[in-house]
Order: sequence, then C-alpha cells, then structure tokens
Amino acid sequence: MPASTRDTAFRNDAFGTLRPGPFRRLVIGATRRLPEGWAGRRLALLLRRFGLAFLNHPLDVTVFGAAMRLHPFANVCERRVLFTPQFFDAEERALLAAHIRSDMVFVDIGANVGIYSLFVAGLVGPEARIVAVEPQPALYDRLMHNIAFNPRIPIEAVPVAVTDRDGAVRLFLDPHNEGQASIRFIMTSEMETIQINVPSRSLLSLLRAHGLSRVDAMKLDVTGAEDIILGRFLDEAPQALWPRVIIMENTPQRWQEDCVAMLKAHGWRVVQETRMNVFMEREDGVPVMEIEPESEPEMMKA
Repeated sequence: MPASTRDTAFRNDAFGTLRPGPFRRLVIGATRRLPEGWAGRRLALLLRRFGLAFLNHPLDVTVFGAAMRLHPFANVCERRVLFTPQFFDAEERALLAAHIRSDMVFVDIGANVGIYSLFVAGLVGPEARIVAVEPQPALYDRLMHNIAFNPRIPIEAVPVAVTDRDGAVRLFLDPHNEGQASIRFIMTSEMETIQINVPSRSLLSLLRAHGLSRVDAMKLDVTGAEDIILGRFLDEAPQALWPRVIIMENTPQRWQEDCVAMLKAHGWRVVQETRMNVFMEREDGVPVMEIEPESEPEMMKA
C-alpha cells in the first residue's frame, strides 16, 4: 500500500481498530522487554524485521502510557517507539522527567507525531501547557490523531515551521525518513529530496501567539536548522521567555553557528550529551522572571 494511501485509509477509524494481531503482539512484547546493551539492541533489530514483514497498515499501541497510532514505514522514530520505546531517547527522557512540574510549560519544536509531547503530558497536571509544533502535513495529521486518542491532555498542535521570521518557508523532506525534514537543504542518498512550502513563525512570535509567559523546557529537533531559530530568538526575546531547559539535536556539522557555544554564552550549561542530542540548562542564579503576555493568545490550533 503506498504511503499516501496508508496515511488516509484509516483516518476515521477509532483507536483500537488497528491493534496488532497475535503474532505482532508477541514480537512487540518481546522487543519491549529487551535490556539495554549491544545484544539487546541487535536482537531487537532482528525481531523487528519479523514484526514489519508484510505489514501494510499502521498499528494502534500504547507508548509511555499514551494511545498512539504509529506508521512504522518511512519514519524512524515511529518504528523505534513501536518496538523498543525503552531505548527511545532514554537518557533525554530521564533528564526531562527530573524537571517536571505539575504546571509545566513545554514547547516541542519538531514534534513529529507527538512522542515527546505525549510523554510529558503523562507526567504533568491539567494546568500544564504543551505546544507541539510540526510543519509536515502528513506528520501533523498523525500528531492530531494521537492527541485526539488521548482526551483531556494539555497539548496544542501548531502546523508551522519555526524559523527566524514569520511568513512562509521552503521545507525539504526526505521520503525515506519523514523525521528528517528541514528548512535547510538535505541531501538523500537517492537524491530524492522533496520540497514543499509551509507557513513559518519565529520562535518569539510563536510563544507570544500562545500567550506564554515562561518556558520551562523546550525540545528543539529541526535537522540542522537550530542555529537559524536560536540566533534571532536570543537577540530579540526577553530573558523571561528563555527556556530553563533545552533538549537539542546536536548536529554541529550542519550549523553555520555553533548552537552549543551560543547557548553557553547566554547562560546555559551542558548537563549531558547523548548520542544524538545535548541537554542544556540555565545556570543557577540567572534571573528569569515571568512576564505578562503582550496580547491575547492568537491560537493556531487546527
């Protein structure tokens, strides 16, 4: 079944309609029990091949306590959390969980299908604010479905690309891994990069549009365009809106300006570097006070 058909064929089906059958339940159960380490990961990859064989539709599963419909075909992160959620950014999630507060404000830039946002939503109270930003139409559609499958969670989905200005921007897509979209040109091995135009907003504009007076934590995963976003934000945003904690994809080979050095110069410190990301926190003693929103929230929910 073509990817475009898989995305639309089951759009109106209630959660649970696409639960794995007995064989795939067995495989998924086995891979989710595997321990960390080389042997566990190698066995997971082997079992995953069996679990994906002849699969032609998404699957309804529970991940981190949240109901999700996952399309494990051309999106690496959906494939990972379907079979091995225990391995998915485990260090990053543990660090983030240590900073959870009931009324947390979490901004998820490059939300994909909502894995981080749903993880945080399961740990916070109803007074929390979670803003999940995803510009790709297909992924945004899946994000909205995953939110709908989990009623009363405090997630607001926004279909824009975050960049250094409001307007529109060209987004480059990798047809072999939907999670690799970027506003900076990407090269695939088969030279099959797809380009689409999407609405854009600066980070400061986004936060103001949602009436936020602080950001407790932000995940920034935009495939090498992090410097474009942060440079203007740090130049223009009041310190009250600077995130206390940042989880950022660490791709210095794609940046024109070193984002880690940029953040260090503005008062953040590196707490931990993982295989793909860097976890940074504002130094203790740096004053960050809440501010009143400049205007009524201009919500951009679908």
